[in-house]
Amino acid sequence: MKRKHYFTSLLFLVCMGLASAQLTKVASVEGITEYQMDNGLKVLLFPDNSAQTITVNITYLVGSRHEGYGEKGMAHLLEHMVFKGTPNHPDIPKELSTRGARPNGTTWYDRTNYFETFNATEDNLDWALDLEADRMVNSYIAKKDLESEFSVVRNEFESGENDPTGVLMEKVINSAYLWHNYGNSTIGNRSDIERVPIENLKAFYKKFYRPDNAVLMVTGKFEEEKTLALIEEKFGKLVKPTTPLRDSHTEEPPQDGEKSVSVSRVGDLQIVSALYHTPAGSDPDYAAMAIVEDVLTNEPSGRLYKDLVEAKKASSLWSFSPFTKEPGFFYINVDVPSDKNADEVESILKGTLDNVKDNPITQEELERAKSNLLKQIDQVNRNSAYLGTYMSEFIGAGDWRLAFIHRDRIEAMTLEQANAAMTKYLIPTNRTTGRFYPTKEPVRVAIPHTEDIAALVKDYKGREALSTGEAFDVGYDAIESRTKKGTLANGVKYGFIEKKNRGNTVTLSFSGRNGDVKSLMNKGVIPRFTAQMLDKGTTTKTRQQIEDELSRIKSSISFRGTNGNIYANISSTEEYLMPALELMAELLKNPSFDAAELEKLKTEELAYLESNKTEPQFLASQRLSEINNSYPKGHPLYSMSIAEQEEAIKNLTVEDLKAFYNEFYGLGNSILVSIGNLDSEKVSKFIESEFANFNSKNSYTKISDPHKPVKAINENIITPDKQNAMTLGFMDVKISENHKDYAALNVASSILGGGFLNSRIADRLRQKDGVSYGAGAGFQADGDTEDQNSQFYIYAIYAPANYDKVQLGFKEEIARFIENGITQEELENAVNGWTQAQNVSRAKDNELSSLINNNIFYSRDMSFHKELEAKVAQLTVADVNAAIKKYIRTYDKWSVVNAGDFK
Repeated sequence: MKRKHYFTSLLFLVCMGLASAQLTKVASVEGITEYQMDNGLKVLLFPDNSAQTITVNITYLVGSRHEGYGEKGMAHLLEHMVFKGTPNHPDIPKELSTRGARPNGTTWYDRTNYFETFNATEDNLDWALDLEADRMVNSYIAKKDLESEFSVVRNEFESGENDPTGVLMEKVINSAYLWHNYGNSTIGNRSDIERVPIENLKAFYKKFYRPDNAVLMVTGKFEEEKTLALIEEKFGKLVKPTTPLRDSHTEEPPQDGEKSVSVSRVGDLQIVSALYHTPAGSDPDYAAMAIVEDVLTNEPSGRLYKDLVEAKKASSLWSFSPFTKEPGFFYINVDVPSDKNADEVESILKGTLDNVKDNPITQEELERAKSNLLKQIDQVNRNSAYLGTYMSEFIGAGDWRLAFIHRDRIEAMTLEQANAAMTKYLIPTNRTTGRFYPTKEPVRVAIPHTEDIAALVKDYKGREALSTGEAFDVGYDAIESRTKKGTLANGVKYGFIEKKNRGNTVTLSFSGRNGDVKSLMNKGVIPRFTAQMLDKGTTTKTRQQIEDELSRIKSSISFRGTNGNIYANISSTEEYLMPALELMAELLKNPSFDAAELEKLKTEELAYLESNKTEPQFLASQRLSEINNSYPKGHPLYSMSIAEQEEAIKNLTVEDLKAFYNEFYGLGNSILVSIGNLDSEKVSKFIESEFANFNSKNSYTKISDPHKPVKAINENIITPDKQNAMTLGFMDVKISENHKDYAALNVASSILGGGFLNSRIADRLRQKDGVSYGAGAGFQADGDTEDQNSQFYIYAIYAPANYDKVQLGFKEEIARFIENGITQEELENAVNGWTQAQNVSRAKDNELSSLINNNIFYSRDMSFHKELEAKVAQLTVADVNAAIKKYIRTYDKWSVVNAGDFK
């Protein structure tokens, strides 16, 4: 068969008279260069020597906007089908896992994209480009795959149907549009998903998956000339179809009256929302409305935030405005707890929005919004791995250079432009909410259709590109030699890696551990809330001033607290690292614990608990923790019920936080790790002097959490009216990361439930049975050699009607895993995938920082991980099978909870 296929392909190429397509340079903006092939394919290259990874992202100009009658959800369904294989790549999930890649595919209104991030090697790049070229025109799109995959997509559809927020948003957007496909959810219509003929899906694939309808982007560490040659080799032989592609031509008419939508379903949290029609992303008014959106909804400065959340009328709010090719929308969501008045919230929401004509944006609001938005854009531009997929939004909207034009427009925005846009679009007759108000004199806003984007971007040059950084060696020995380690005079242990990053970025983590079991008894939620309140105000700065300063210095600071442990993280740049450190020190040392801010935080946390009281995934996890809790109430490791959490939050006071802070905050067992463009001497001296006398009253002693057997149980929780179910389970394993069997169990867990859609469990429940959108297993190993409290876990998301199939799938696959073990091919793929995944992880500063932090805490260095990799590489099938038989137990001995509407 292979020989026949080869000659058939060769004959086809000869008959077509193909020659290698030539790449022509089109434009270069801020480090991104565009090339055009004569078969229509656009190519974007963005080299970043500091990345140590490569991301290949291909964007097809097809999304839900392009779907016809009976085709709703077809673009998204096709996204799933394209992972099913090609003649040259018959098992794509296995290849992705074997390469240790981090892949995905996404579908949106104007585009579909596929990407994979992988270890930066020429072999991996060759493979990724070959994969994308092959599945552009040779994907199977087979009936047998459709029969299993359509139910997986339906399961994904049902998962969204569980979420009241998503359901309401879908209904509001749908009601806002009369004709345009932006009114249709990308996930599609249930009947279209279930009934689409394979012939129609193939025709849709052939129509839109073609070189002249795609943009290929390669970012990361690669050689440009070699990469261009590879792209020519892989994509140059693809034929540009003779049938031209015509874009959709439907234009949405102006809305001529306010619309209302109501949804009634099971749930606890009330929601009020509003939508306004707005211009396309390429329109100058889109940038103006981005400013307006920030002025209205930013936390904590937004007008709506102050009127609703700060005034304790609602628990939280959020908004979004998709960057679309054709006129889009601005959507606002407000969460209202059951003990609040939703009618009053709706009245306030409308009142604030309707009164903008009499309350123009101020200069202070404009500058703050600019800083917030430009900070977000700046952080994206410094991350080459994310930049590749981020550009898909602008490619789908017309051209990648719109990303820079949008930034420039925000930077140049004037008060007059922002206020003109706000008063133009924020009018009642352009709005869809929960009520309808008739009017005798309708006011309409006509939004022009997108025109001539090519002329807009043609001569755009952009500004100077950010520095590309250095080629950083992620080998274990190289990292160890680059890491400066030691202990400061105040006892802080540190690990620094000075290296040149793209955009001169820096990550920094600072942690402190204090207290013991006795001193931390009966503290409940106090430690967590104390940490969450650190950035809500200090003795010299308000919350708003803190947010403004972070936007000014283009940095982020976050805090997390558990028991007596406090963790701080900074994301900044070489230019602003020291100001960010100074601000972090102030937040840590001088919190104000403002009563009003605490009440807002309590309301938000209570609303979160309330919203999850009927959610299968949350309830399954919560119940598992309660079932296997082995500590008395009040113990630092005790698992609180939802009711206990609510009571603890309601009773929480400012005095509780201040008392905890005064008793436990201080250096204690502290670790400082920073990676990137930094002056380690300057950072060390600052931490040494600034925290010289910052000591806790309670010294640190680790809270022991030794291994304990799980309770063998399989329990159901009924969640009425939820169209998606969750199964979650785990099994105890008495080993640590230092144990001789750790390497074998790591590989075993990868084969059982890891990888990308090709594990035993995923292959059974998703690929073969087609009952689960997400299913798998994993292994969490304890780093403590004394506790040895490790766990295997399994999970599956599915429709409740498929409960029996999921239970049988887990039972049979685990039993088969124990009885038959693994194969040589599985071992080789898992080892290769695991090894390359470790390389990718060490190439990411935040993950490398965590690795160094753990090394310091557990008194080890990179040789530990180097030796582990050597052990993994030396594993035999017999080694892994022996570990499986020794540790893995049959399904009836696991602790399992299933949550869903099983009745």
